[in-house]
Amino acid sequence: MLRRILLSALLLTTTAACGAGGTGGTGGAGGAIEYWLWDSAQQPGYQKCADAFEKQNPGLRINISQYGWEDYWSKLTASFIADTAPDVFTDHLTKFPQFVDLQVLRPLDDLGPTSDIKDSDYQAGLAELWKGKDGKRYGAPKDWDTIAMFYNATALKEAGISPETLGELTWNPRDGGTFEKTIAHLTIDRNGVRGDEPGFDKTKVKTYGLAANGAGGDNWGQTQWSAFTGSTGWQPTDRNPWGTRFNLDDPVLQETLDWYFGLVKKGYMASYAAIGGSNAITADKQIQSGIAAMGFDGSWTISSFTKLTDADGKKLDIGVAPNPIGPSGKRASMFNGLADSVTTFSKQPENAAKWVKYLSGEECQNLIGRSGVVFPARPSGTELAIAYNKKERGLDVSAFTDHIENHTTFPLPVTSNAADIAALSQPAFDAVYLGQAPASSLTRLNDQLNELFKVAG
Repeated sequence: MLRRILLSALLLTTTAACGAGGTGGTGGAGGAIEYWLWDSAQQPGYQKCADAFEKQNPGLRINISQYGWEDYWSKLTASFIADTAPDVFTDHLTKFPQFVDLQVLRPLDDLGPTSDIKDSDYQAGLAELWKGKDGKRYGAPKDWDTIAMFYNATALKEAGISPETLGELTWNPRDGGTFEKTIAHLTIDRNGVRGDEPGFDKTKVKTYGLAANGAGGDNWGQTQWSAFTGSTGWQPTDRNPWGTRFNLDDPVLQETLDWYFGLVKKGYMASYAAIGGSNAITADKQIQSGIAAMGFDGSWTISSFTKLTDADGKKLDIGVAPNPIGPSGKRASMFNGLADSVTTFSKQPENAAKWVKYLSGEECQNLIGRSGVVFPARPSGTELAIAYNKKERGLDVSAFTDHIENHTTFPLPVTSNAADIAALSQPAFDAVYLGQAPASSLTRLNDQLNELFKVAG
């Protein structure tokens, strides 16, 4: 009963809408292994994996259901309450700790097919993130991601900026360095005046130098400010995973965020209103429509950016540049990865684990790598994804992969009470983005989050 009450409370903190985008399915229905994911771009690749798995395992069938991100988590939590959860689902690092606390995930160590998963089979540091405080594994790695800068090559050319220049950019929280100078020059007002030219009108901007992805309060600034804070050496918690104190009161963070969100006030970065308010236009669409010249985003969006076309249907020339070098003298990127988890509601946990083992294995991950949608967790799959992007898209993705080779990543924070953290953090960061509060206001948020740690024990 307590678990059901806690799940109901969790459901109230997630996105309420549950109406669109899915194909249905309940755990174990009709003997099929029910598998849920949220990324429509990945569904075709995983259907290939399912087809191959079924051929190798006669009598087992995989039914894949896909829901949009906004609906996915509320539907999943609702399915836990109603005992209609899938056997297996794609899990996220910000979610799994709370699911572990609520006892809705099975430890993969306790299931035969997944009991021998090795950390060393995956990109360094990835598999370890999916272990709970008890040391048991609750997710089998499927992919990884980092952050880089996408840009409209035509906008760069018109501004007289070479792609090579983007690879040399530096930033600092005092004057923004060469990074801020570059986005200022890429910014153009409605009279055709650039952001670094006399007469620039920051109240009437046609094209912003930098796209916006919102405030980042619900994802630790992953595609917003994390590349900047990370390159100062700042970390969200005192250790990761399972830290015991948040660091939002650190002057280094607050100084960085005052500078970053100050780009909106200067007219160089898209404002809340410019990106459509609560119905935010994503960074790729901002670049496509000419609202922005370049923007930060994750490697999972590569296929979206490379499909962009102009108003006449002509394919846009999109490039990828590395994150700017920060005060630490290095670049930085948040390192995240998805995994597949087995629910405690599955009526066929051993079969579900067999599917998870296949998903995390070389054969499936190589299939996904050849699709070029994401970077699979296994190095062999990553190499295939790199080759696909080079051959099929003519795209150099080293801005993403160099972070792995150069050890310039830091993991997305893994903490308990993720839903409560997001519920408190999102409005606090929104206020800073909107210019309603300085970054020093995050000290109060920090105190609130540290209280959650005390409650979590």
